[in-house]
Formats: sequence, C-alpha cells, structure tokens
Amino acid sequence: MKTTSKPRLGLPDLGIGVGLRTQHYREILDGAPRVGFFEIISDNYMESSGRPLEFLDRIAERHPIVMHGVSLSIGSTAPLDRTYVKNLKKLRDRVHARWVSDHLCWTGIAGRNTHDLLPMPYTTDALRHVCERIRRVQDVLEAPLIIENPSTYVGFAASTMTEWEFIAAMCDRTGCGLLLDVNNIFVSARNHGFAPDDYLAAVPWERVVQFHVAGHSDEGTHIVDTHDGPVIDPVWDILAKAWPRARGASVLLEWDAKIPAFAEVEREALRARDILPHIHSNRQRVRAGGAA
Repeated sequence: MKTTSKPRLGLPDLGIGVGLRTQHYREILDGAPRVGFFEIISDNYMESSGRPLEFLDRIAERHPIVMHGVSLSIGSTAPLDRTYVKNLKKLRDRVHARWVSDHLCWTGIAGRNTHDLLPMPYTTDALRHVCERIRRVQDVLEAPLIIENPSTYVGFAASTMTEWEFIAAMCDRTGCGLLLDVNNIFVSARNHGFAPDDYLAAVPWERVVQFHVAGHSDEGTHIVDTHDGPVIDPVWDILAKAWPRARGASVLLEWDAKIPAFAEVEREALRARDILPHIHSNRQRVRAGGAA
C-alpha cells in the first residue's frame, strides 16, 4: 500500500553538518563550530559505555545529532537482529537524535559480519524482502528509517530493475526516508557506466531527508568510496542539481580516513555554501530534544 507523508517526512533541515570523529571531540567542545549538526556512526556508541559516550552526551547537549549505522544489514536473509534495533532506539532517545539511517545493503551471513556494505540484487523478491524488514525496524523505532543508496563495484546478473527504480519502489512501499549520497551516485555511475542524471530523474524527492558528500579514490579502471579527502567538483555538481529538488534537505560531509584537523573538515563542508547559495551553515540553536 502506498504511504504518503509531508516532504522530508516532517523532519528538520539542519543545514550543513560533518561526521563526528573521536579526534575532533576536544576541538568541538572547546570551540564554536560553524556547522549545524553532527552525524555519528551508531555502532561506535551502541557498544560503548566509556569516554566516547560521555563526549557524545556533552556534544549532544549543544548540537543536533543524527545517527548513521553500518550493521543493520537490512538486505540480509539472516533474521533481523531485534536487539540491535532496540539498542538503536535506546541510543537515539538518549542523544535526541533527529533520525536514524543505515545502508541499502547486507553485511554478512550465518552470523558473520564482513564489515563491508555488500550490494543487493535488484529483483522483485529482494524488494519484497527489504520492504518487510524496513517495516519491522520502523515498528520498533516508531519512526521512519532513513536508507542510504550504496556505492557499488559489481552488480547481479539476476537484477531486473535499476538501483534507482528499486529505491523509488522501496520508499513508496514502506514510507521510509532516503539519505541520498551524491558521491555514491558518482562512484557507481563511473563503475557501472550509467548517467547520474538518469539516477536523479527517478529519485522520490519528497523522501530525501539528508545528503552525503565525500571524497573518493580514482583507481583509473574504477572508483573506490574511501572518504579520505576533499570532495571533487563533479560531486558538488551533482549536489547542486539535487539539493533544490529536495527542498533543501540537510547536507553532510563524510571524512573517515586520513582525517585532518576539525577546522579543515569544517571548511570543506562549508564549501556547500558556495555551491548552494541559499543553504545555511549554522541554524539558530535549538534544544537537543526540541524542534528545528
């Protein structure tokens, strides 16, 4: 059954953000960040009761937080880990995270986690399976789950639809939100030989809650989504085309390897203001648990 909702699912536009990384805790707490929000890797805090969680609590008191996971394995055929989902909800409520996201992928089988985001076959059976699991997660969260489009390096011969057709149908059937990673679109387009504009033409824009931008490594024959450097201009160009169609969803820079000082990461994220003149970098502060 088709599910309808307000644009961005009624979720706030948080402006420009960056991923929260441990080496930046002190700079963030001692300074006055110009970004509007921070994104955490959910898994890094769900299994921690020490200083990282203490730092997160302090940062969450001052800045909006969103959660981004890597182990939900929404596409797996293994049983859904309900304990993991309940712990996601517990952490979300603790830090008043605005939303919870994860990837359209699977991460392992038979109880083994590969610690990689493995590609899906784009078939009607896989779509039915993923939608059922998304609904079950949303029942626990009591909120929409936000799903990110993947970066991929191989495809399945059995696929009967494109990635963008699969994602549009997934959003339509479940009411979930979409975290549109424009770097992943660029990476996969190069790796598989499709046009980014074809992808953008099929995006359900009313479901886009957040964007990701990131750097990658060009190996010549293929591109690897490494998040280890600045964003290249063609990726910013895709964002410039996409952002207005989503009515100004939040934009976040990922930088996960070879991480420089916070000031450099922040400066790279704020390039979005040059690409998108109407975007804001630092919204009027709101209470961590309040509305934006």
